[in-house]
Amino acid sequence: MSVIYQKDTYLNDTKRHYCPGCSHGLAHKLVGQVLEELQLVEKTITVGSVGCSGLFYDYSNSDCIMALHGRAPAVAAGVKAVHPDKIVYTYQGDGDLASIGIGETVSAAARGENLTVIFANNSVFGMTGGQMAPTTIPGEKTSTCRDGREPQVHGYPIGVCELLSQLQGARYVARASLHDVPHILEAKKMIRKAFTYQLEGRGYAFVELLCACPTNLRMKPTEACRWVEEEMTKVYPLGVFKEE
Repeated sequence: MSVIYQKDTYLNDTKRHYCPGCSHGLAHKLVGQVLEELQLVEKTITVGSVGCSGLFYDYSNSDCIMALHGRAPAVAAGVKAVHPDKIVYTYQGDGDLASIGIGETVSAAARGENLTVIFANNSVFGMTGGQMAPTTIPGEKTSTCRDGREPQVHGYPIGVCELLSQLQGARYVARASLHDVPHILEAKKMIRKAFTYQLEGRGYAFVELLCACPTNLRMKPTEACRWVEEEMTKVYPLGVFKEE
Protein backbone atom coordinates (compact mmCIF):
# COMPACT_ATOMS: atom_id res chain seq x y z
CA MET A 1 0.00 0.00 0.00
CA SER A 2 1.37 3.41 -0.95
CA VAL A 3 1.51 6.20 1.62
CA ILE A 4 -0.74 9.11 0.65
CA TYR A 5 -0.08 11.30 3.67
CA GLN A 6 1.79 11.13 6.95
CA LYS A 7 2.62 13.55 9.74
CA ASP A 8 5.94 15.33 9.42
CA THR A 9 8.78 14.42 11.77
CA TYR A 10 8.98 17.90 13.28
CA LEU A 11 5.73 17.55 15.25
CA ASN A 12 5.36 15.01 18.05
CA ASP A 13 2.28 13.17 19.32
CA THR A 14 1.51 15.42 22.30
CA LYS A 15 -2.20 16.19 22.61
CA ARG A 16 -2.91 19.71 21.37
CA HIS A 17 -4.63 22.26 23.61
CA TYR A 18 -6.10 24.58 21.00
CA CYS A 19 -9.80 25.34 20.64
CA PRO A 20 -11.72 23.77 17.73
CA GLY A 21 -11.11 25.76 14.56
CA CYS A 22 -8.04 27.59 15.87
CA SER A 23 -5.47 28.27 13.14
CA HIS A 24 -2.41 27.73 15.35
CA GLY A 25 -2.34 23.99 14.70
CA LEU A 26 -2.42 24.58 10.97
CA ALA A 27 0.43 27.08 11.23
CA HIS A 28 2.45 24.49 13.18
CA LYS A 29 1.79 21.94 10.47
CA LEU A 30 3.06 24.25 7.73
CA VAL A 31 6.23 25.08 9.67
CA GLY A 32 6.84 21.38 10.34
CA GLN A 33 6.35 20.42 6.71
CA VAL A 34 8.73 23.10 5.49
CA LEU A 35 11.45 22.21 7.99
CA GLU A 36 11.18 18.53 7.07
CA GLU A 37 11.24 19.22 3.34
CA LEU A 38 14.34 21.40 3.78
CA GLN A 39 15.90 18.71 6.01
CA LEU A 40 16.29 21.19 8.85
CA VAL A 41 14.48 19.42 11.70
CA GLU A 42 17.68 18.27 13.39
CA LYS A 43 19.34 21.68 13.25
CA THR A 44 16.39 23.92 14.23
CA ILE A 45 15.96 25.84 17.49
CA THR A 46 12.50 27.20 18.23
CA VAL A 47 12.03 30.28 20.42
CA GLY A 48 8.50 30.34 21.80
CA SER A 49 6.48 33.26 23.08
CA VAL A 50 3.78 33.80 25.70
CA GLY A 51 0.10 33.32 24.95
CA CYS A 52 -1.77 30.75 22.86
CA SER A 53 1.31 30.45 20.65
CA GLY A 54 3.52 29.80 23.65
CA LEU A 55 3.05 26.05 23.93
CA PHE A 56 4.36 25.34 20.45
CA TYR A 57 7.52 23.95 22.02
CA ASP A 58 5.47 21.15 23.61
CA TYR A 59 4.59 19.89 20.15
CA SER A 60 7.91 20.00 18.33
CA ASN A 61 10.83 17.61 18.16
CA SER A 62 13.39 20.39 17.87
CA ASP A 63 15.26 22.12 20.66
CA CYS A 64 13.11 24.90 22.12
CA ILE A 65 13.42 27.89 24.41
CA MET A 66 10.56 29.86 25.92
CA ALA A 67 11.25 33.58 26.08
CA LEU A 68 9.73 36.11 28.45
CA HIS A 69 6.66 37.90 27.14
CA GLY A 70 7.61 39.80 23.99
CA ARG A 71 11.32 39.00 24.18
CA ALA A 72 11.50 36.15 21.67
CA PRO A 73 13.37 38.17 18.98
CA ALA A 74 16.03 39.23 21.49
CA VAL A 75 16.43 35.66 22.78
CA ALA A 76 16.54 34.31 19.23
CA ALA A 77 19.24 36.82 18.27
CA GLY A 78 21.34 35.63 21.21
CA VAL A 79 20.82 31.98 20.30
CA LYS A 80 21.77 32.64 16.69
CA ALA A 81 24.93 34.47 17.77
CA VAL A 82 26.00 31.47 19.83
CA HIS A 83 24.86 28.89 17.27
CA PRO A 84 25.25 30.52 13.83
CA ASP A 85 25.06 27.10 12.17
CA LYS A 86 21.55 26.46 13.51
CA ILE A 87 18.21 27.52 12.07
CA VAL A 88 16.64 29.78 14.69
CA TYR A 89 13.10 31.08 14.47
CA THR A 90 10.41 32.61 16.65
CA TYR A 91 6.75 31.70 16.67
CA GLN A 92 4.70 34.54 18.17
CA GLY A 93 1.13 35.75 18.49
CA ASP A 94 -0.08 39.29 17.98
CA GLY A 95 -0.27 40.17 21.67
CA ASP A 96 3.30 39.00 22.22
CA LEU A 97 4.88 40.36 19.04
CA ALA A 98 2.94 43.55 18.32
CA SER A 99 2.22 44.75 21.86
CA ILE A 100 4.77 44.15 24.63
CA GLY A 101 7.30 42.85 22.09
CA ILE A 102 7.03 45.51 19.40
CA GLY A 103 10.35 47.06 20.46
CA GLU A 104 12.20 43.76 20.17
CA THR A 105 10.46 43.04 16.87
CA VAL A 106 11.50 46.34 15.30
CA SER A 107 15.02 46.19 16.73
CA ALA A 108 15.74 42.69 15.42
CA ALA A 109 14.53 43.67 11.97
CA ALA A 110 16.47 46.94 12.02
CA ARG A 111 19.66 45.08 12.91
CA GLY A 112 19.08 42.67 10.06
CA GLU A 113 19.36 39.59 12.28
CA ASN A 114 19.59 36.38 10.26
CA LEU A 115 16.39 35.02 11.79
CA THR A 116 13.00 33.76 10.70
CA VAL A 117 9.88 35.11 12.43
CA ILE A 118 6.46 33.45 12.10
CA PHE A 119 3.72 35.80 13.30
CA ALA A 120 0.23 34.43 14.03
CA ASN A 121 -2.23 37.31 13.90
CA ASN A 122 -5.71 36.36 15.16
CA SER A 123 -6.64 39.97 16.11
CA VAL A 124 -7.19 39.37 19.85
CA PHE A 125 -5.46 38.41 23.08
CA GLY A 126 -6.73 34.86 22.78
CA MET A 127 -5.46 33.13 25.92
CA THR A 128 -6.39 35.77 28.49
CA GLY A 129 -10.01 36.39 27.55
CA GLY A 130 -10.22 37.95 24.12
CA GLN A 131 -9.21 41.51 24.97
CA MET A 132 -8.49 44.10 22.29
CA ALA A 133 -5.05 43.60 20.77
CA PRO A 134 -2.82 45.92 18.71
CA THR A 135 -4.16 44.04 15.69
CA THR A 136 -7.90 44.22 16.51
CA ILE A 137 -9.56 45.72 13.44
CA PRO A 138 -11.96 48.70 13.48
CA GLY A 139 -15.46 47.64 14.45
CA GLU A 140 -14.35 44.29 15.89
CA LYS A 141 -15.91 43.58 19.28
CA THR A 142 -13.75 42.23 22.10
CA SER A 143 -14.10 41.86 25.87
CA THR A 144 -12.51 45.30 26.34
CA CYS A 145 -14.24 47.14 23.47
CA ARG A 146 -17.72 45.67 23.57
CA ASP A 147 -19.15 48.08 21.01
CA GLY A 148 -16.30 47.51 18.60
CA ARG A 149 -12.90 49.12 18.19
CA GLU A 150 -13.20 52.83 17.45
CA PRO A 151 -9.95 54.29 16.06
CA GLN A 152 -10.77 57.74 17.46
CA VAL A 153 -11.00 56.22 20.94
CA HIS A 154 -8.77 53.16 20.88
CA GLY A 155 -6.30 54.03 18.13
CA TYR A 156 -5.69 52.20 14.86
CA PRO A 157 -4.46 48.62 14.44
CA ILE A 158 -0.78 48.08 13.73
CA GLY A 159 0.15 46.76 10.31
CA VAL A 160 3.33 44.94 11.26
CA CYS A 161 4.30 43.99 7.70
CA GLU A 162 3.82 47.56 6.56
CA LEU A 163 5.99 48.75 9.45
CA LEU A 164 8.83 46.25 9.08
CA SER A 165 9.05 46.56 5.31
CA GLN A 166 10.29 50.13 5.80
CA LEU A 167 13.36 48.96 7.73
CA GLN A 168 16.58 48.51 5.81
CA GLY A 169 17.55 45.43 7.81
CA ALA A 170 14.42 43.48 6.88
CA ARG A 171 15.00 41.36 3.77
CA TYR A 172 11.78 39.38 3.34
CA VAL A 173 8.39 40.50 4.66
CA ALA A 174 5.16 38.79 3.65
CA ARG A 175 1.58 38.28 4.80
CA ALA A 176 -0.59 35.23 4.13
CA SER A 177 -3.92 33.93 5.38
CA LEU A 178 -5.03 30.49 6.57
CA HIS A 179 -8.74 30.82 5.79
CA ASP A 180 -8.88 28.36 2.86
CA VAL A 181 -6.78 25.81 0.98
CA PRO A 182 -5.38 28.03 -1.82
CA HIS A 183 -4.22 30.62 0.72
CA ILE A 184 -2.81 27.92 2.99
CA LEU A 185 -0.68 26.65 0.10
CA GLU A 186 0.50 30.20 -0.58
CA ALA A 187 1.35 30.59 3.12
CA LYS A 188 3.51 27.49 2.96
CA LYS A 189 5.47 28.95 0.04
CA MET A 190 6.11 32.11 2.05
CA ILE A 191 7.21 30.15 5.11
CA ARG A 192 9.55 28.08 2.98
CA LYS A 193 11.10 31.21 1.47
CA ALA A 194 11.54 32.75 4.92
CA PHE A 195 13.51 29.75 6.15
CA THR A 196 15.47 29.61 2.90
CA TYR A 197 16.56 33.21 3.46
CA GLN A 198 18.07 32.26 6.80
CA LEU A 199 19.62 29.09 5.40
CA GLU A 200 21.36 31.16 2.73
CA GLY A 201 22.43 33.84 5.24
CA ARG A 202 20.35 36.55 3.56
CA GLY A 203 19.05 38.11 6.77
CA TYR A 204 15.80 38.87 8.57
CA ALA A 205 12.68 37.16 7.19
CA PHE A 206 9.15 37.71 8.50
CA VAL A 207 5.88 35.96 7.64
CA GLU A 208 2.54 37.07 9.09
CA LEU A 209 -0.32 34.56 9.08
CA LEU A 210 -3.90 35.79 9.43
CA CYS A 211 -5.55 33.29 11.76
CA ALA A 212 -9.06 32.47 12.97
CA CYS A 213 -9.96 32.54 16.68
CA PRO A 214 -13.52 31.13 16.71
CA THR A 215 -13.79 31.13 20.51
CA ASN A 216 -13.18 34.83 20.97
CA LEU A 217 -14.96 35.79 17.76
CA ARG A 218 -17.91 33.80 19.11
CA MET A 219 -18.34 32.12 15.76
CA LYS A 220 -18.33 28.63 14.33
CA PRO A 221 -14.98 27.70 12.74
CA THR A 222 -16.35 28.07 9.21
CA GLU A 223 -17.80 31.48 10.06
CA ALA A 224 -14.51 32.58 11.63
CA CYS A 225 -12.58 31.63 8.49
CA ARG A 226 -15.08 33.58 6.40
CA TRP A 227 -14.64 36.58 8.71
CA VAL A 228 -10.87 36.43 8.24
CA GLU A 229 -11.35 36.45 4.49
CA GLU A 230 -14.02 39.14 4.35
CA GLU A 231 -12.93 41.46 7.17
CA MET A 232 -9.31 40.94 8.20
CA THR A 233 -7.89 40.96 4.69
CA LYS A 234 -9.45 44.41 4.11
CA VAL A 235 -7.29 45.83 6.89
CA TYR A 236 -4.33 43.50 6.34
CA PRO A 237 -3.83 43.01 2.59
CA LEU A 238 -2.06 39.82 1.58
CA GLY A 239 1.16 39.54 -0.38
CA VAL A 240 4.89 40.08 -0.33
CA PHE A 241 5.79 43.51 1.02
CA LYS A 242 9.55 43.23 0.61
CA GLU A 243 11.88 40.77 -1.07
CA GLU A 244 15.59 41.48 -1.42
